[in-house]
Amino acid sequence: MFIMRFFQDGVGSLESQIESLLNVEKQMRLNGDVAGTKKAAIDILQLCFESRAWKTLNDQIVVLSKRRGQLKQAVTAMVQQAMQYIDETPDVETKIELIKTLNSVSAGKIYVEIERARLIKRLAKIKEEQGQIAEAADLMQEIAVETFGAMAKTEKIAFILEQVRLCLDRQDYVRAQILSRKISPRVFDADTSKEKKKPKEGESIVEEAPAYIPSLFELKRIYYELMIRYYSHSNDYLEICRCYKSIYEIPSVKEDPAKWIPVLRKICWYLVLAPHDPMQSSLLNSTLNDKNLSEIPHFRSLLKQLVTMEVIQWTGLWNTFKDEFENEKNMLGGSLGDKAAGDLKERVIEHNILVVSKYYARITVKRLAELLCLTVEEAEKHLSDMVVSKALVAKVDRPMGIVCFESAKDSNDILNSWATNLEKLLDLVEKSCHQIHKETMVHKAALKV
Repeated sequence: MFIMRFFQDGVGSLESQIESLLNVEKQMRLNGDVAGTKKAAIDILQLCFESRAWKTLNDQIVVLSKRRGQLKQAVTAMVQQAMQYIDETPDVETKIELIKTLNSVSAGKIYVEIERARLIKRLAKIKEEQGQIAEAADLMQEIAVETFGAMAKTEKIAFILEQVRLCLDRQDYVRAQILSRKISPRVFDADTSKEKKKPKEGESIVEEAPAYIPSLFELKRIYYELMIRYYSHSNDYLEICRCYKSIYEIPSVKEDPAKWIPVLRKICWYLVLAPHDPMQSSLLNSTLNDKNLSEIPHFRSLLKQLVTMEVIQWTGLWNTFKDEFENEKNMLGGSLGDKAAGDLKERVIEHNILVVSKYYARITVKRLAELLCLTVEEAEKHLSDMVVSKALVAKVDRPMGIVCFESAKDSNDILNSWATNLEKLLDLVEKSCHQIHKETMVHKAALKV
């Protein structure tokens, strides 16, 4: 009642009003009145805010938080109230000063850790707008939100994704990878339709995520877009393809042809650019079985050529798909687009060598070069690279100019093959004896008759 009457009177200078409220706050705090202490502290901040005394507001926040035996609930209420004033500040300097004051007050206090994380995020955003990306990234890395039990899952993910984005912006790819591993891709597949379980006794209550935090599916899209940026740095085409595949599976993308057609085109291109391995082969077959691929038949024929065990003529392929490739060059990026053209040719050569190895046990290097439309030196180089990467087993007899695709057999394998052959031979002998005996018996029976 005293506080309400005090404001209604409206007498006294700001300092005297604050002094009177501090006395009220002291009485409430010493009496252990939580509601009264919170009310007094909030009223002091409100008084400074209405007077637009920003320096006094910062001073009072620090003074109130450092008072002896200050209640946790009062500090929490005070920080939450002061956070509402941040957007009302007259200029950027005042805003930064207020955020820094609240940050220093909440530092080391576990009961306001979520508020501190939100403050740091806002300060980092201001620094980023000022062009200080390195400072913004350093600020965000101070907070380990994965340890915050009371923070909503979506808010945690959004915070970590912001950390990853800032690291990518400053080209700190090592730290970006470390931070991205804090998010398990399985978290995006969680069933959000299930009702939330009530927390058991002793468990911390998880707060609701703020309204500005994106949904889980939107966060999934942001996560994989950031991972595409990371993998593009190292030209890891297969991982980029897998990221686009995950984006393609998002319901909002899969339901809208305007969204999934560009994504499916990217999946096809990166599948073609990825080096041959079991994972690439599996993705290739699963993509070919996708019914939506019939909407873009040009790409279906491209993937079909890679699956079919026939030699692909590079010039014919490039003439057919050159325009499509140029259209996608903006997606691939300027410098990467030029490299991707060379990688595409290399993938076609690798496919052709694998096809030749399926049909030939031994072949001359000259004939191999003719089939690949390359010089002898280039054919040898590509063949050697595939052997080194263990994509293929082959031996080259350079003096004779012969390539042998048969792998050297182990002595145990040779003995096993001999044993198998002997077993087959004995089975044939046994069947032949049986047939001869049968014919003899039939002949004898005919003679008796």
